[in-house]
Amino acid sequence: MIEVIKYLILGLVQGFTEPIPVSSSGHIQIFKVLLGNAFPNDLNFEIVTNFGSFIAIVIFFWKDIKELIHDFFLFIKTKEKKYKVNFKYCWLIVVGTIPAGIVGLLFKDKIESIDNIKIVGLSLVVTSFFLYLIKDFKGMKSKEDITFKDALIVGLFQVVALFPGISRSGATIVGCMLLKMKREEAFKFSFMLYLPISVATMILGVKDLLETNITSNMMINYGVGFVAALIITFFSTKWFHSIVKKGKLAYFVWYCLIVGFLVLLFL
Repeated sequence: MIEVIKYLILGLVQGFTEPIPVSSSGHIQIFKVLLGNAFPNDLNFEIVTNFGSFIAIVIFFWKDIKELIHDFFLFIKTKEKKYKVNFKYCWLIVVGTIPAGIVGLLFKDKIESIDNIKIVGLSLVVTSFFLYLIKDFKGMKSKEDITFKDALIVGLFQVVALFPGISRSGATIVGCMLLKMKREEAFKFSFMLYLPISVATMILGVKDLLETNITSNMMINYGVGFVAALIITFFSTKWFHSIVKKGKLAYFVWYCLIVGFLVLLFL
């Protein structure tokens, strides 16, 4: 039962921190240091909970995803102008995904080997600084105004988020808003870029998962963590959406700054 509770807590941490700009990977590293040997050091579990978060975000954006896929293929078939914006938007997602995809493939092992907790603390402080820069931005660009250059630049911001402590959603939203996207559009484009990266990460991890001899007890632990991550990610994404729309990113500025300094000073 104690093991189940541990995995439940980890699933909740993963689910809550995945969508918001505080770095889920950074928080997992913090928990590893705080809990020591009591912390389950299980990469397969991270794959499972990441999948739960992925499913939650797909559910949250399902209407948008369905519309993009529908319009993408209808534009290919009909060439009607009304489908062109979403056709282009799909390619913007592809372009924005390429930088992190390339860097992730080439340097996956090196990035995963970074486990210095001081780097996490410093990264959180850096995240707070960049969130502070854009906390009052409103932006003017809508979906149809985003260029391929914009998508590539945001993709480069996503590369930075491959390092522990740098939030993926935070980095990409900062990139979007520095490029003068509207808050709603910055939020949406940030998470559209998350989906293909998440799929690629899971595919790379599936081989290790399949090669592991998973006991029935571990299946229960994984199931609990998966469900916890899925449910909490959905509601965390919804909460973060409302904060972005209201322009209240200052909450995360102070959170990242305080936690970052506490990590640097005491861990």
